[in-house]
Amino acid sequence: MIAQLDFLRELSTVSVLLRLVLAMLFGGLIGLERVRKRRPAGFRTYMLVCMGAALTVILSQYEFYMVTNVWAELAAEIGLRTDVSRFGAQVINGIGFLGAGTIIVTGKQEVKGLTTAAGLWASACMGLAIGAGFYECVGLCFALIFLVIRLLPFIENAIIENARNMNIYVEFQSLDDVGEIINRIKSQDVQIYEVEIERGREERPRNPSAIFFIRMNQKQAHTRILTAISELESVYAIDEI
Repeated sequence: MIAQLDFLRELSTVSVLLRLVLAMLFGGLIGLERVRKRRPAGFRTYMLVCMGAALTVILSQYEFYMVTNVWAELAAEIGLRTDVSRFGAQVINGIGFLGAGTIIVTGKQEVKGLTTAAGLWASACMGLAIGAGFYECVGLCFALIFLVIRLLPFIENAIIENARNMNIYVEFQSLDDVGEIINRIKSQDVQIYEVEIERGREERPRNPSAIFFIRMNQKQAHTRILTAISELESVYAIDEI
């Protein structure tokens, strides 16, 4: 703990203003990265979540101060007690509903929005730390969150691109074409260990599709396999998921 920052940990107009501005700034910076990737929760959402979480902790500290000082005699008479942690606990629970709204399952059976939801939760936790005046933790927390969502995707993509396992989503003309697609995939020196087939729905006209879970016998470019499958006339759409 840095002793020089102790005066900012006290509940005062200056410290409250600083905490709210920091929450708005750090939450907004994280949100900007999500906006760049066209995610459902962006700049303003992250800013409001972080600032709201900080305000919640500030309010709990204010309540504790009032109960133990200004309202001390009245609180003793009626047996009034306060728990400064209960507000923060409700923020952690409540942010789950907001995060759930950012998670979707696409028609390719692919889950999207998990990183955005986790980012909202982490942003709320950072806001709680800001509201509590834990400035040392806030700086480190912001740096790590920003590192995870801004720089680590490049490493993650590199690992996926060089992995021997692939999940391929394919839309095709009819179910009779599945055998042809499987033979084309096997011709690329890979093994198919699972296939999930979805028939087209009558209420919403749609081509049948399938997800092929494959493992390469040796490392090769994923685009090479995708290109080989896309050359089939019966294939309408293909994507790696």
